[in-house]
Amino acid sequence: MRAWMSLGAAAILVLVCLRPAHADADGAKDWKAKCQACHGPDGKGKTKQGEKMGIGDITTKEWQATFTDAKITETIEKGLNRKSKDGKVQKMTALKGKLTPEQIKALIAHLRKLAK
Repeated sequence: MRAWMSLGAAAILVLVCLRPAHADADGAKDWKAKCQACHGPDGKGKTKQGEKMGIGDITTKEWQATFTDAKITETIEKGLNRKSKDGKVQKMTALKGKLTPEQIKALIAHLRKLAK
């Protein structure tokens, strides 16, 4: 009986150790790594690259109301290639396969907090 308990405890320990580490439950780390260069740390798009591409301010009530979580998820996964209102080309790299669904949800939660 003790042998089975020890074996079970060892198996659980191995599974916990092999589980992908994800310390970015709030999305801030992934935001900094994947989004901040264009959208800025505050989400206003006032970066060199953001202004070059005509990226809008995602912290406005209008943007937040217009873009559902499903639309944001689709954009993160598939990327973006369109002209902005001022005629600038907006290209966003597709991140499907580079971020887990949990990471995408955390990113969305993070960008929603930027509006507050």
